[in-house]
Amino acid sequence: MSGRAQLMWDEAVTAYDFGPEHPMDPVRLALTRSLVGALGLDREVEVVAARPAGESTLRLVHRGDYVDAVKAVSADPGAADGSYGLGTVDDPAFAGMHEVSALIAGQSVGAAEAVWRGEALHAVNFTGGLHHAMPGAASGFCVYNDAALAIARLLELGAERVAYVDVDVHHGDGVQAAFWGDPRVLTVSLHEHPSTLFPQTGWPEETGADGAEGTAVNIALPAGTGDAGWVRAFHAVVPEVLADFRPQVLVTQHGADTHFEDPLAHLAVSLDAQRAVQVACHEFAHEYAGGRWVALGGGGYAVVDVVPRSWAHLVGIAAGRPVDPETVIPEGWRQEVFARTRQLGPMRMTDGRWPVSWAGWEAGYDPADRVDQAVRAARRAVFPLRGLLA
Repeated sequence: MSGRAQLMWDEAVTAYDFGPEHPMDPVRLALTRSLVGALGLDREVEVVAARPAGESTLRLVHRGDYVDAVKAVSADPGAADGSYGLGTVDDPAFAGMHEVSALIAGQSVGAAEAVWRGEALHAVNFTGGLHHAMPGAASGFCVYNDAALAIARLLELGAERVAYVDVDVHHGDGVQAAFWGDPRVLTVSLHEHPSTLFPQTGWPEETGADGAEGTAVNIALPAGTGDAGWVRAFHAVVPEVLADFRPQVLVTQHGADTHFEDPLAHLAVSLDAQRAVQVACHEFAHEYAGGRWVALGGGGYAVVDVVPRSWAHLVGIAAGRPVDPETVIPEGWRQEVFARTRQLGPMRMTDGRWPVSWAGWEAGYDPADRVDQAVRAARRAVFPLRGLLA
């Protein structure tokens, strides 16, 4: 197996563009790729452009009538009327929607294939992680669910156990739905509580269908959760269920919208805590999945200050050349930021909260702490189903 990491990238992914007023500005992708280059990380990975996902691949997860509907509005955006979730405020139709969505999906599927076949140990597609798309509908800025498609492709190739860990601020509902009744797939989502944030799912009691009980794990954190609570909750649940499940491949989704600057959510997590969890996911891939790791992007709407730095850290970790948080960001990249956005870019690869301090679950449960209550709810819902002590 190659030890070299792959970075999936095709400049054409920046055509995934819902319009100038939409929060998912494709400049976040271009700036991330540019920062990866400015830091020299693209010399540490193999940069690969995979083919778009074909119709047979898309139908591993999505219904044929939905794929046909996406193609139709892609050719004629004016025909979108809200059917299939297309032409809505969240998912406005645009010309070429099918083609670029399939291209993004293809990068995640290609990453999964490379890791499974041993062509790379780790593969990153920060343009992916579009985890809300359902089998028959667009949802939450997501047209095709590349994360679910990557997992489905792994199963098609012969994987018997795939673990998916999602740390986006929003529940990974589309991936959970795709594998709700499939005991071969473990989905774990750490997110803001559904009572305060879209998509209003991801309650601890959502644990999987009959025959797959305990394969859906949801840690729903209260609004305002900061670094210490977020990292504590992650470590209080994720390693134990991964150790029990024994995945052959680990797929992770790293939405950057948990950040305290993100305009669409209510957690208070720093870039440094996001990096700490990325490091942990890398370690878990080696400890529990033979090193096989597919890492995806996701949400993130602080498109200058947060997203490029967070995902550049992810690339560095996957490449085996993690970026020191104190690294000064090259001036050339900051000039590009200003030229593209008329905003001033960040100065360093840290929010000044490194190293992140947190208490492990073994330090004790505080019944008055809302984060601990959320962790306890998740453990009580799932752990007994897996034969683990809650």
